[in-house]
Amino acid sequence: MSELNKGVAYGVSAYLLWGIVPLYWPLVSPSGSLEILAQRMIWSLVVVLVVLAARRHWRWVLGVLRSPRQMLLLTLAAVLIALNWGVFIYAVNSGNTLQAALAYFINPLVSVSMGVLVFSERLRVTQWVAVALGGVAVVVLAVDYGSLPWMALTMALSFAFYGLVKKFVRLDGVESLTVETAVLFLPALAFAVFLEVDGTGTFLSISPAHSALLAGAGLVTAVPLMLFGSAAHRIPLSLVGLLQFIAPVLQFLVAWLIFNETMSPGRWIGFSIVWAALALFAVDMIRHTRPLKTAAVHTDPVPEEPAEITVERR
Repeated sequence: MSELNKGVAYGVSAYLLWGIVPLYWPLVSPSGSLEILAQRMIWSLVVVLVVLAARRHWRWVLGVLRSPRQMLLLTLAAVLIALNWGVFIYAVNSGNTLQAALAYFINPLVSVSMGVLVFSERLRVTQWVAVALGGVAVVVLAVDYGSLPWMALTMALSFAFYGLVKKFVRLDGVESLTVETAVLFLPALAFAVFLEVDGTGTFLSISPAHSALLAGAGLVTAVPLMLFGSAAHRIPLSLVGLLQFIAPVLQFLVAWLIFNETMSPGRWIGFSIVWAALALFAVDMIRHTRPLKTAAVHTDPVPEEPAEITVERR
């Protein structure tokens, strides 16, 4: 199999896993969203440490520890991704997976808007139209929901800011996730221990199968990320960007067809506008992205973290 085909296989696998991950969180729903989040932080660190040990890849750690700026950036990234993970879990387990799908549909549009505001990037006319349509869709959905779709907006904004912070971090996906989960580990462990002592925790009190599922959150986090990392260096940037839409499409289908979440006429209209915006965005990206033999991508999608698309970079 050629390197390009391997890259496509890895990329599709990563986004398929991110797309169906909403099916996982209800399996641990006897636990509250915060407990699930804490266990995810704990076991994600365990998984990435095992991967690093297998690769004997530790030399980079000293460089990070000697750089207060990198540690500060990674701490901020950890807070943002924890917020993203927590709201995603809450959305799925509270019957709002459609908002999770919406978040990652509008994430590219939020990211390009951030490129304009933060980096003074210039958008092409088609991109402006796509962003404007995204704004109209949010208004339509807000009217249908009766309020702003705050979960979708929180997930989209937190991941966009996460991607922004990661532009200044000089680590690959596994290395970055290691530091981020290490930053989160002690607070998460303290919270998990508190719940067990308080008698409200579920890790030790329900069943070994439930405990294993909570621990499996680490694999749910790390495996797609590693697959994406393998894909990113083998396939063109434009293809990486297009593959990203697999995840929210699958999340939408899971919400609608499996979780039977209501799709009112207003929601159909809102999502249709979003899809029209993304179609414009994708066509524009294909027309203006030069084919690359390899894609030197260093951002970290993690949900359910589909890769971020900005105007001229990932």
